[in-house]
Amino acid sequence: LHMGKTMKEDLTVVVKYMKQLYPPEFNVFSTYAELYHNYFASQAKKNAESHLEDKDIYLLLSWVHNIYPKDMRKDHVLAEELEKVKLGSLLPSSLSKELERKYLDSEEATIKNSLSKCLDKEIQRWKEDKEPEKLNGHFQSELLAIFVIQSIYSGQKRAKDISMAVGEELLHRLSKELPAFLKSYKDAFEDFKEKSKKHRYYKPILIANINNCWNFRDYAEKNMAEKDDNKASILTTLGDIENSGFDVLLQQLFVQLKPIYKKFTENKWDSSNEIMNEIITTTSKHISDFRTLKDPFYHAIVEKIHARLVKEYIVRLLKRKVSLKTPAQQQNLAQYISKNAADLEAFCTSNGSQATWLNSALPKLAEIIRLQDLGAIKIEVATLATTYPDIRKRHLEAFLYIKANLSRGELKSILGYLADSTASMPPTALLFSNINVS
Repeated sequence: LHMGKTMKEDLTVVVKYMKQLYPPEFNVFSTYAELYHNYFASQAKKNAESHLEDKDIYLLLSWVHNIYPKDMRKDHVLAEELEKVKLGSLLPSSLSKELERKYLDSEEATIKNSLSKCLDKEIQRWKEDKEPEKLNGHFQSELLAIFVIQSIYSGQKRAKDISMAVGEELLHRLSKELPAFLKSYKDAFEDFKEKSKKHRYYKPILIANINNCWNFRDYAEKNMAEKDDNKASILTTLGDIENSGFDVLLQQLFVQLKPIYKKFTENKWDSSNEIMNEIITTTSKHISDFRTLKDPFYHAIVEKIHARLVKEYIVRLLKRKVSLKTPAQQQNLAQYISKNAADLEAFCTSNGSQATWLNSALPKLAEIIRLQDLGAIKIEVATLATTYPDIRKRHLEAFLYIKANLSRGELKSILGYLADSTASMPPTALLFSNINVS
């Protein structure tokens, strides 16, 4: 700092006051500049070749790449004269590269170490007999994501402050650190999930960890290129953590719902309105617990519930437990299904489900039961298959068992109308492919 200040001040005096006292051919400014530069460079080289602490390496690299070429040599008083002198760098290229390598090795190791310590502290927090903190009504442990992202971001910024090339190299080195950290985080989460079921705040901690994923997800979406493999790895790992947490949170609800759904076929659908009310009441009690999830995750879990409620209803329709011979009986069942479908849709929508793609499944099935004209049934089957391309002949055959007045030829004709499509479907739009027909 002293040398830099002295050089800058002295050369300013040369430009302003001394230069005009010498004949132009003396190149007095050039002489002074070269002598000052050579001394400064020799001192920098001497320092670079001695044992330096990490912070000293950073400071010396800052002088070589940043302060000396930008703050001193671009000074508005000196820039024009220094441009003519062509002084070169403070350090030889090989020595500069060696310092950069040391700096990058140290910075990479420091960041890795701080991320590891951060995860250890987070795991310790889970083991404490404390409820996670709430922010805006949502359980959270936001310090984890903030610290991890800040550590990586700060490291990159420090490196970029030396030079763009050093910044890019550290970015490349750290590109796998966030995916690696999140995989360790996922393993720790899975370990807690399996071993701590009796923890007093088990579910709040699961919810806090699901909520933690949002900041990581937001960072990756905003700061990483779409085709970056690391981004795909990060989003996949976050999805695994989120879905793993959802599965545990929903386990108890789905266990409670199973015997209620069985009542549909046990009662030949005659009490279907009461049974649907029981399903809605049971589900409602659980949904209130999920309000501590951040909005995107709350909507995601409600949509999972919505899909499960519709799927379980369809499973009961495909059980071959009810076979109705008269159009009047079929019309009666179709009305029950339509009413149940409307109640289910109203309940899920009022609780925030945005999975509107599920809403037409049960009404379309009700319509197939109600219709008696073969041509009209085929059209409705085609519409159903367009909306839900993962429906297969085995599903339709099991469902049409309800319509006992169809002849074998008519049944074959309807089934033949449904092509077994192999079109790939996004996992979020799968309904029938998750249903096994016994």
